[in-house]
Amino acid sequence: MANTMIPVTILTGFLGSGKTTLLKRILNEKHGMKIAVIENEFGEENIDNEILVQDTGEQIIQMSNGCICCTIRGDLARVLGDLAAQKQEGKLDFDRVVIETTGLANPGPVAQTFFMDNQIADEFLLDAIITLVDAKHGNHQLDEHEVVQRQVGFADRLFVTKSDLVDEAALGDLRHRLLHMNPKAQIRVVNFGEADIKEIFDLRGFNLNAKLEIDPEFLAEDDHDHAHHDHDHDHDHANCDHDHGQCDHQGHDHGHHHHHAHHDDKIKSFVFRSDRPFDPNKLEDFLGGILQIYGERLLRYKGVLYMKGVDRKVVFQGVHQMMGSDLAAKWQPIEKKTNKMVFIGIDLPHDLITDGLEACLV
Repeated sequence: MANTMIPVTILTGFLGSGKTTLLKRILNEKHGMKIAVIENEFGEENIDNEILVQDTGEQIIQMSNGCICCTIRGDLARVLGDLAAQKQEGKLDFDRVVIETTGLANPGPVAQTFFMDNQIADEFLLDAIITLVDAKHGNHQLDEHEVVQRQVGFADRLFVTKSDLVDEAALGDLRHRLLHMNPKAQIRVVNFGEADIKEIFDLRGFNLNAKLEIDPEFLAEDDHDHAHHDHDHDHDHANCDHDHGQCDHQGHDHGHHHHHAHHDDKIKSFVFRSDRPFDPNKLEDFLGGILQIYGERLLRYKGVLYMKGVDRKVVFQGVHQMMGSDLAAKWQPIEKKTNKMVFIGIDLPHDLITDGLEACLV
């Protein structure tokens, strides 16, 4: 058993969204990190030959900046176990892992590997899923391919690439759409994979903690029930990079807002809130039933809960049917005790889940 867990980042995105550019940067830049990159062999855009020795067998290549790169075929859990063993034996030296999924892959099963396999769960800590979306073709790809919607729904962070190829209105439209599919993923506009390394690692998207980050833009819209179409929107993107106090593009005219509604995405999100406490037994029964019936359609879900008879916050999150929960900090006397949950999934029965949750309140 390793004494420190090895953080893992899953990189996903449709064909041509810029994953390879980003990976090349990770593999070549002098960032001082020792990163093991697992490239899925069935990737349609294999990293160039000068970077990777292309061979039929499995290869582990040492890069000039101390990173290692391996192409895998077959079972991810086996490859991860092998990497961990080689690290313990001192044969390989790396501090973190990046897994690139193919452009056509649903990242769900990759994420589930870290919950289902005990050996993997002991050694590795899933940090975050990062999804790249091509600004020029993203809307079309979301319309045509459900797997692209899944990639967006699973994300902890969304990188919009190739934004130089579209105008501000198209970019705003895409952001708005992504926000409604996944309100908890921060959206960053990046050029040519030039995302800061700090934007990629240690995002703690899978940590069970009481910080449930839902993009404030989404909540602002939620709260005034879409009446926001009638008033001036200059504030709309002013907080898009709220944690850095900067914005990718400053307030601009949002004359395009009238046509947001035509994207009828299968993947949608909704937020449940209540100031009344949950009955723990009722909630457990209800969530158990929901996971059994809709688990495949539930991509990601998270919440900070106010439970009757519990003086601490209860945090929970999950991927498909795999759910975990934990006790977090005590409610402070000045804090308003409240429930906040976000669900992201495919054609979820919004009313049924909301009514069911309401029925679990004390």
